[in-house]
Amino acid sequence: MSGQKSRVRLTAGRVADFSCPPGKSQAFLWDTEATALALRVTPTGRRTYVFESRLNGATIRLNIGTAADWSLDAARTKAQGLKMMVDAGTDPREVEREQQAAQVASKAAAAAQAVTVGEVWSAYLEARRPHWGVRHHADHGRLVQPGGVPARRGTRGRGVTVAGPLHSLMCLPLCELNNAAVEAWASKEAKTRPTSARLAWRCLKAFLAWCAEQPEYVSALAGVNPAKTKKAREALGKAGVKQDALMREQLPAWFAAVRQIGNPVTAAYLQILLLTGARPGEVLAMRWSDLNTQWRGITIRDKVEGERVIPLTPYVSQLLAGLPRRSEWVFSSATAASGMLTVPRNHHVQACAVAGLEGLTLHGLRRSFKSLTEWLEIPAGVVAQIMGHKPSATAEKHYTVRPLDLLRVHHEKIEAWILRQAGVPFVPVAASGKLALVAG
Repeated sequence: MSGQKSRVRLTAGRVADFSCPPGKSQAFLWDTEATALALRVTPTGRRTYVFESRLNGATIRLNIGTAADWSLDAARTKAQGLKMMVDAGTDPREVEREQQAAQVASKAAAAAQAVTVGEVWSAYLEARRPHWGVRHHADHGRLVQPGGVPARRGTRGRGVTVAGPLHSLMCLPLCELNNAAVEAWASKEAKTRPTSARLAWRCLKAFLAWCAEQPEYVSALAGVNPAKTKKAREALGKAGVKQDALMREQLPAWFAAVRQIGNPVTAAYLQILLLTGARPGEVLAMRWSDLNTQWRGITIRDKVEGERVIPLTPYVSQLLAGLPRRSEWVFSSATAASGMLTVPRNHHVQACAVAGLEGLTLHGLRRSFKSLTEWLEIPAGVVAQIMGHKPSATAEKHYTVRPLDLLRVHHEKIEAWILRQAGVPFVPVAASGKLALVAG
């Protein structure tokens, strides 16, 4: 648009008749009434109103709109407004960018206000999937399940599954998940299932903390973390101190009952829980690829550190060697859709009933491992490292590094002592590297 500008008073007829000369990529016709306004025409016949002016020695050029969409009077008014803005020292392109950003922000805020807790929960689970284990991820899914699905067991005669403790909150808009909503939910859930409600509450707090870190959701949060309220904490109460654990003199009865379980996968799982001190879900999630027979180690998917390696002790090795390899899972199931054994609580309850040990939970076996090591005066840091507890002292955190072979010395000592107290006749075959169970 350099050189002499062709100027006329634009009219509707001149706008309609103006065309691009042959061989040109575009042509301009400038208005005499609004001197910063021009009509631009391309060889295809497209007619567009444009604005041009200078600010701080630089040319500013903006499209106003097509002649089909803008009347001539409206284009003049727009051009005159832009000229006044430039004359005042304001760049209209910056103003337009700010307006577009404000529109985007407004739309994002409106979307954030409309999004439901359930939609954000799904996004949360998907975002955390790479950082969580399979069972931990599935547990979060069960917290919000709707229930009402026909089930054969575990429903106390109802015949259908119960909705997860957080399900009732999923339909709320995220912006309405405030202190009052969480407190009302906590008061209701505490009346029927306080233990699972406390777990759900902790997960809800972590979820809302994650939301506060996401630009697309933070504007919809009602407060810093709506779940962190004194009333909700008081309504849910404190968890009682669990005391269920095997005493030394109870080991023979427990091992005898568990080893009589008809399903060898379940029997092995329960014994390995006790002999490793691992969490029930950690053992259940073991894959065959987690076993290192060369260096005699087991990689455990750890909810605290991500993973840890513990010794593959002789008796545990012998139990694992006898299991069928039906899938990638060590504790597999021929009937489960996932191919993985479901938590065998009922089998354990029945075995405990046979042994006369009422009230011993699966987590109680982990507690039993810790308690039984007191008889052997094993260093507390060794036991904590095997079990996957966080170090409790500065020296443990920063200065003590125990390799696998050192852990093995203590862990094999623990296993041998437990088996001896239980009356389980077992002798490892050191020469061949294989293990033998001596019938007793």
